[in-house]
Amino acid sequence: MTNFIDYVKIYCRSGKGGAGCMHLHRAKYLPKGGPDGGDGGKGGSVILHGNRNLWTLLHLKYQKHVMATDGGRGGQSRSFGKDGEDKIIEVPCGTVVYDGETGEFICEVKHHDERVVLLKGGRGGLGNWHFRTATNQAPRYAQPGEPAQERTVIMQLKVLADVGLVGFPNAGKSTLLSVVSAAKPEIADYPFTTLTPQLGIVSYRDGRSFCMADIPGIIEGASEGKGLGLRFLRHIERNAVLLFMVPATSTDIKAEYEILLHELEQYNPELLTKARILAVSKMDIEPAPDPSQPEGENNVTPIDCKRLSEELGIQVLPISSVSGMGIDELKDALWVELNKEQNQVIEISHAPIDVTVIEREENGQTADDQTEEEGTIYLNEVEEEWDLEKYKGIGWDE
Repeated sequence: MTNFIDYVKIYCRSGKGGAGCMHLHRAKYLPKGGPDGGDGGKGGSVILHGNRNLWTLLHLKYQKHVMATDGGRGGQSRSFGKDGEDKIIEVPCGTVVYDGETGEFICEVKHHDERVVLLKGGRGGLGNWHFRTATNQAPRYAQPGEPAQERTVIMQLKVLADVGLVGFPNAGKSTLLSVVSAAKPEIADYPFTTLTPQLGIVSYRDGRSFCMADIPGIIEGASEGKGLGLRFLRHIERNAVLLFMVPATSTDIKAEYEILLHELEQYNPELLTKARILAVSKMDIEPAPDPSQPEGENNVTPIDCKRLSEELGIQVLPISSVSGMGIDELKDALWVELNKEQNQVIEISHAPIDVTVIEREENGQTADDQTEEEGTIYLNEVEEEWDLEKYKGIGWDE
């Protein structure tokens, strides 16, 4: 089981306010002491706190209920009730919170030590001391405390990185990350080797650096839940620059790039406003034969990155993570894009989520599985009059 948890669904409840006290002062030598009921205490709030030392929501996976304490009741002699204790939820930077029932966006935590009040505690009720007047000198009533707020929320972690790697499985994303940074992602010759996002710090000249994120491979239809589905597409939203990777062994580099771009557009159209660079990886391997040419020894068409760049309207760079070809040029291009003014601020609107689809993705259930489950008829759902007489005499009714 992986320790990288980027989705949790928890029930939160703030504390209710304490009731005000209704009390009339009585003393031996003060027969008309008057009202002296104190106020109730404030209920505790549920607060999100950004913590840069956390990189996953693992600590919240088994904490299904988060509840603050209630405020205390007021007392006599204008004694105030005790305030409820706030419940602080530590979350990694980049956590987005949605309503667990409707999927509506609630808030997000992006910075270290940032505090966001998720549920506010109820105010304490006023004691009867506040309601004394010249015509009502002995009020025999006090305010109750405000009720608690409760809500089921979905927390999603969207990793914070400068550069995000986007590509099909086995495009060489993990290999590139292992070459340009100290990260050690798993590398193998089968699809979906990378199952969780991997972060690496890429060293640049003069002690400068930037963060690169390796996102699990995307396939056609990922925005509809195919492959790893929507589970990791959300991590691309935080990246300032998107580095698309298509291997040189592909039969049609332009078509694969357009498929990747289409999946991002289907997931969130705002992703198309981000800076994009296309890296043609595995240039040390002989390109795939051109299917439009007749079979023969010379039917391999060399990759013209300059022509591709003109057709796609973005910068196209040939690289090889194994031989080191074009790696320095790629770092230079990424650094230039990262320092452009329009790429400095990473702001993106969070659209409402489909709660049913998200939960199905997190549970590892496909759309076909859900359809089959919905179409299943169980015995206790069948409306039928059972003839119990024919079952008598076989022991179960004795």
